[in-house]
Amino acid sequence: MAEMVTMSSKGQIVVPKEMRKEFGLETGTNFAIFGKDDTLILKKVNVPTAKEVFEKVHKWGTELAKKKGWKED
Repeated sequence: MAEMVTMSSKGQIVVPKEMRKEFGLETGTNFAIFGKDDTLILKKVNVPTAKEVFEKVHKWGTELAKKKGWKED
């Protein structure tokens, strides 16, 4: 699907409503942008929250400690 959009004076473009719905894009969605020659590509990316990162590291550390037989004290 291709649609024409126009960039504003602030460098902003609008992703058409149909595409936002199709790709599950909401306010605050993060993108990486890549460019080469006359082509730009937007890639939706998931940037984890600090809480998500902490929980993942905590889980990893807890599992490692259990495997190593480390005690909390």
